[in-house]
Amino acid sequence: MGTNRDLNYSLYAQKENGFIRTAFQSEFERYAVISNGDVEGVKKNLKKIRQNFFEGKGELSDNPVRNVMYHFVVSVAMVSRVCVESGMNHDVAYTLSDIYIRKGDKTTSIEGLMDLLEEMQVDFAKRMRELKKEKIYSIHIRKSVDYIQEHLQEKLSVKEIAGQVGLSPDYYAKLFYKETGVSVKDYVAEVKIATAADMLIYSEHSYLDIALMLGYSSQSAFISVFKKYRNMTPKEYRNTYYKKNISEIH
Repeated sequence: MGTNRDLNYSLYAQKENGFIRTAFQSEFERYAVISNGDVEGVKKNLKKIRQNFFEGKGELSDNPVRNVMYHFVVSVAMVSRVCVESGMNHDVAYTLSDIYIRKGDKTTSIEGLMDLLEEMQVDFAKRMRELKKEKIYSIHIRKSVDYIQEHLQEKLSVKEIAGQVGLSPDYYAKLFYKETGVSVKDYVAEVKIATAADMLIYSEHSYLDIALMLGYSSQSAFISVFKKYRNMTPKEYRNTYYKKNISEIH
């Protein structure tokens, strides 16, 4: 094949220079944060990325600005894809992708592209967060949903969440059920399990790590809840969808 010579040279040069490409699973972990609507998590990730943007990334152009632009386009494409898979309307996601790529095409500096990257990822994350609560109307419930999304690593209780929005636990629980059709406990569990499902597909974290990151007291407790909401164990879920995800990427 005509690219073999260039491929072999590039692989050799990367090895000689100690270049280690970022594992695609690490990238997908960050995309999963966006599709989950975790706006604060996206901002934290972007803060780290800006400190060393080129680490683990290939050189796509000799022109520094164009190089960042190409990486920006890849990011937009992947973000729109994972958001569609998580429920965003196909036309909305890909039209939004087109808009940001056209904005990038008019940007003439690396700093400007980095700012646009942050704007794009936060925009998609906010839209995903709104999508997850589009049937919720009162300000108290909206605020509580935001709080739940941003504190998944904690053991959330009705009393704690109600306190954050200034309501009594009993009134808040009744209001939440009235507007969402599910109990607070079931909603929190479903959101945590949805996040765990993404982590099982897009990361290599152990079941214990995922359990602890989502505030479960033990791996067995996590497995029990996951099986209740997904009708299969985390291991069965990963074996089914992780391999499918890899095959689709390649």
